[in-house]
Amino acid sequence: MGNSFGNLFKITTFGESHGVGLGVTIDGCPAGLEIDEGLIQHEMDRRKPGQSKITTQRREGDEVKILSGVFEGKSTGTPIGMVIYNADQRSKDYSHIADKYRPSHADYTYQAKYGLRDYRGGGRSSARETAARVAAGAVAKSFLKRMGIEVYAYVSQVGAMQLEKPYTDLDLTKTDDNIVRCPDPTFAEKAIELIDGVRKDRDTIGGVITGVIKGVPAGLGEPVFDKLHAELGKAMLSINAVKGFEYGSGFDGVEMRGSAHNDVFDQEGEQVSTRSNFSGGIQGGISNGEDIYFRVAFKPVATIMQDQESINEKGEAVTVTGKGRHDPCVVPRAVPIVEAMSALVITDFYLINQSRKLPSL
Repeated sequence: MGNSFGNLFKITTFGESHGVGLGVTIDGCPAGLEIDEGLIQHEMDRRKPGQSKITTQRREGDEVKILSGVFEGKSTGTPIGMVIYNADQRSKDYSHIADKYRPSHADYTYQAKYGLRDYRGGGRSSARETAARVAAGAVAKSFLKRMGIEVYAYVSQVGAMQLEKPYTDLDLTKTDDNIVRCPDPTFAEKAIELIDGVRKDRDTIGGVITGVIKGVPAGLGEPVFDKLHAELGKAMLSINAVKGFEYGSGFDGVEMRGSAHNDVFDQEGEQVSTRSNFSGGIQGGISNGEDIYFRVAFKPVATIMQDQESINEKGEAVTVTGKGRHDPCVVPRAVPIVEAMSALVITDFYLINQSRKLPSL
C-alpha cells in the first residue's frame, strides 16, 4: 500500500508525525554487516528538527532503538526493526484545522482517499516520516562503504540563488561545516541570510539539492522499466515537497547538439571511462562506472505563518491561520534524506546484480 520501497533490500516504514513514534523494518540486509549505532544516530542528528535558527524549532532527539535483526553489533540476516519515539508533539497546535483544508497540503487528498485523516501535523503525510528512511539509509550507507561506494548530497540552490560551481570543484566532505549544508562557504553564508530573512517575513522558500554517488561499478540497473535513473527519480519524488528530478545534463542537455553531448569512451588497461559525463553515470538505465549526479527540486514549505483563504470539509469559506513549528526552507534538513534514498536504491541494485551471477563452483 505504498509504504514499502526496494526489492532485495526492502524497507517498510510506519508511524505518524504526532503518534507514539515512527519506525522502519529492513528486509534483505545481508548477514554479517557491522551495524554502527553511532553512525545511524549521526545521520538522524543531521535530519532532526531544532538544529539551527533556519529549521523548525520542534525539539526531537530522534534517538533510534534497534528492536531486531542485530546481534553483537552485526546484522543476522533477519528483518532489522528500528523505532524512533516522538517526544515533542504539540497536537493542540493543529486543532484549529481539524476540519479545514490547508493550501497545498495533503488534507483534502487524504480525506478523499480514506474518508478520514489525521490532522495532527499531517499524520502520515508529514515529512517526519522521513526519519525512518534516514535510519534505514544509514544501514545502506554502511553496506555501500564496504563496496567502496560513497553517497553525497548538498544544497546547491535556495530560491533563485544558485551555486554556479560544479560538484567536481567542491570538497563534498565539508557539506556539514555550516547549517545550510553547502560545501561552498561563500554561497552558504548568503543562503543562510536569505532563509533567515524569509523566516522573519513569516514565509517559506524552496531550493535544490545536488546528489553525487561515487564508486558505483558499471552494470547496476535494469534495461527497461526498472532503469537506475528511473528508480532514483522515484526515490527522490517520494520525498515530501519534491517537485522535480533531473540527472546528468538534465534539462540543460536539450540546448546541446549530439556532437557535444555524447560521452566519448576511453580505456586504460581494464578501466573503461568517458571523457565527459553528460550521461550522469547512467546509460541505457545501467550504471557505466562514472559518477552519478542529479538535482532534486523542493517546493517552498506549504505551512506559512500567515492567514490564507481556503474551505472546510463542508465547502464553506474559511481562513487558515498558520501555527506550529515549521521549516522556512526544507533543503538543509533534506540533505540526509536525499543521501538515504540514494543509498537504498544503489544497495538494492547492487544486491540484485549479485543475484544474477552464477555462483562459483
